[in-house]
Amino acid sequence: MKQFQVEPMFGSDLWEIAGFNIAFTNSALWMAIAVFLLWAFVYSGMRRDLVPGRWQMAVETFTGFIDDMLEANIGKEGRKYVPYVFSLFMFILFANLLGLMPVGIIPGVHAFTFTSHFTVTGVLAVLSFSIVLIVGFWKHGIKFFTLFIPHGTPMPMIPAIFLIELFSFLIRPFSLALRLFVAMMAGHVLLKVLSSFVIDGANYSIGTTLIVALPSFALMVAISALEILVAGIQAYVFALLTSLYINDAEHLH
Repeated sequence: MKQFQVEPMFGSDLWEIAGFNIAFTNSALWMAIAVFLLWAFVYSGMRRDLVPGRWQMAVETFTGFIDDMLEANIGKEGRKYVPYVFSLFMFILFANLLGLMPVGIIPGVHAFTFTSHFTVTGVLAVLSFSIVLIVGFWKHGIKFFTLFIPHGTPMPMIPAIFLIELFSFLIRPFSLALRLFVAMMAGHVLLKVLSSFVIDGANYSIGTTLIVALPSFALMVAISALEILVAGIQAYVFALLTSLYINDAEHLH
C-alpha cells in the first residue's frame, strides 16, 4: 500500500507552525502538477484563430462537451456553471491520468494518484455540494425544503418521505466522493497485485514464468488500458452528478 502513502517532502520538521504540521506532501505536489497542466492546457487553447490548431480544438471540444452536458441537464441556466464543472472535470481527469504515468522508470520517482484518497475526493464533493446549497437557498429561500417532499405526496406520508429524501440528499457528497475514491484505489491495487505476480513469477523457473508471469503481464496491460478508460469515465460521472445536483437546486421538482 506504499503507493497510497502520503509523505512529507523537504523534511517534515521544517513545516511545524503553532504545533501543527503543514508539510508539503507528495499528494500536494501532484495536485500542483495537475493544476499546472490544467492551466497550461487551457492557456494553450485560448487562441482565437480562424482555423483552430490542435490545442485550441481540444479545449473547445472539452468546453463544448461540458456545455452540452450542462444545457441538457440544467437548461440555458447551466451555462454559468461551465467554468466550474469544466475545471472540476479536467482536474479529476488529469489527476487520474497522472497516476497512470510510467514515471517509475526514473529512480526515486513514482506517480501518486491523489484521487485515491477519500480526503481529496471528499473535499471536491463537499465543494460541489456547497454550491448546490448556496444556489438552492439563494434562488428559492425556505422553499428549497420542498425538494424533499415530492409533488403529490399524501399528507400522512409527508414526515416519513421528508426524512428519507433529506437523508438521501445529505448522503450525496459521501457517495460522490466514495465512488471516485474506490474506483481509483481498487484499480491501482489490482495493478500492484498483478505486477507482483509478474516479478515473482519471473524470478522462479521458466515454467513459472510461462504459467504465471506472462499471463499476469498480459492481464496487467489490458487492465492498464481499462484504467485509462475508467479515469475518463470517473471524471465524467463526477461532473455529471454535480450537474444533476445543481439542477435540483435550480429547478425544484
